[in-house]
Amino acid sequence: MRPRFLWLAAVALFTLPAGPAAAEPLLGGPADPVAMQADQLEVDVGAGTAVLTGNVSLAKGDLHVSCPRIEVKFDTSPHVSWAKGSGGVAADVRGVHAEAPEVELDLTKQVLELHGGVRLTRGQGWLQAEKASIDIATAKVVLTQVKGSIPVPPRTK
Repeated sequence: MRPRFLWLAAVALFTLPAGPAAAEPLLGGPADPVAMQADQLEVDVGAGTAVLTGNVSLAKGDLHVSCPRIEVKFDTSPHVSWAKGSGGVAADVRGVHAEAPEVELDLTKQVLELHGGVRLTRGQGWLQAEKASIDIATAKVVLTQVKGSIPVPPRTK
């Protein structure tokens, strides 16, 4: 019975809103840029890498990430293909707030992974997991080693 509760809890916590926002991709369209801000930026053009440090924020579509450090890989266009945030990450997407020691965003595979002890909250509900993986294209969420609490509304008569 417990695995079914956790599945129901995850569904309740991560159900995205219906309506026009539900039809929009989580990260916007392919042409939408990855917006970044930081206190300091180091770029290695030849290697196609960059490191942002100090009050770092990254945003693409409905996803907003903030942390002390983000490593980025980009191609010659330059298009960001991969990013890894570390040092204590906070991420928000469509009403779901996540906190974890690190996050990895693979824009080529369209996968967002949070590692090292994840806490997800939405309203009064929360889930903790060792790892969370979100398929950006489908909004499918997979959690491992999960526990949580989802409030149950009072029964009406």
